[in-house]
Amino acid sequence: MKKWQFWLGVLISIVFIWLSLRGLKLTEFWGTVQKANYFWLIPGIGVYFIGVWVRAWRWHYLLRPIKEIPTKTMFPITTIGYMGNNIYPARAGEVLRAVILKRKEGVPVSASLATIIVERIFDGVVMLAFIFVNLSELAKLTSASGFVGNIQQVAVVGTGIFLGALFFFLLAAMFPQVTAKIGHWMIGRLTPKKMHDKIIGIMNKFLDGLAALRSPFNVLMVFLTSVIIWLLETGKYWFVMHAFNFNVSFFALMLMNGIVNLATTIPSAPGYIGTFDAPGIAVLTAYGVDQATAAGYTLTLHVALWLPITLLGAYYMTREGLKWNDSLREETKN
Repeated sequence: MKKWQFWLGVLISIVFIWLSLRGLKLTEFWGTVQKANYFWLIPGIGVYFIGVWVRAWRWHYLLRPIKEIPTKTMFPITTIGYMGNNIYPARAGEVLRAVILKRKEGVPVSASLATIIVERIFDGVVMLAFIFVNLSELAKLTSASGFVGNIQQVAVVGTGIFLGALFFFLLAAMFPQVTAKIGHWMIGRLTPKKMHDKIIGIMNKFLDGLAALRSPFNVLMVFLTSVIIWLLETGKYWFVMHAFNFNVSFFALMLMNGIVNLATTIPSAPGYIGTFDAPGIAVLTAYGVDQATAAGYTLTLHVALWLPITLLGAYYMTREGLKWNDSLREETKN
């Protein structure tokens, strides 16, 4: 709570909340929320949890060269991680699930974090693909929102970043010995001598975590799995849409999904408050959906994405008898 990064995230969330709710008539918003048919959240949440199971399978697949762990074991750890992302700042859930995996299965934290970073890179590539596939949809939108006008430029920059990161990790995975030599050289010149052995050990474990990327087939499988995950999440967007009085195409929801998840990479308060909502409302408004309906839908969708996985993750974490405290954080150093 005392770290400046936390308070910066809170400030950014406040700005985004203001951007998303300015001009909103609360009586119309409340009327929209009251009239919604919340039955549609049930299949939406069901589809989302299928996507979480696929996420657990993808993680199991990335870890397979290190240790064969059943997907049913990975699923609770995955949900705990996403719960951590929702309630702790700075995506601490990613580190949390790596630590829990070390406790349960003995997988080094550095190796787990390597696979988690790979997951995030593939997620980013798919999100950008959703935007590029729907550039024709983007071109049809009105300029009612400041968020929409710059999406193409953001997509181009983001593509360069994510593809560059993917290319770097693929090279590191395919040529581990060369990467290790370069790493040794940099460690020897940029870090204190007393820390060399520890840093080299972390680097070697991290490179072990990239082993799944040494096969083109594995890379293809991880990419296809990532596409399935995000199509299932867009399916949740589609189901929740039916609870409200508007209709846009599945492709429009793919575009919205890509934009809002790209926006959630911006630092914010825990739970992506504001950074999820403002671009979501903006995209729907640009499609001609009235602001009250767009706000009601986006905020309901946000809660439906946040609450079930957080509750399930908290249940699994309680069942494991774990708390995110100093002793658990200390394990990230091992």
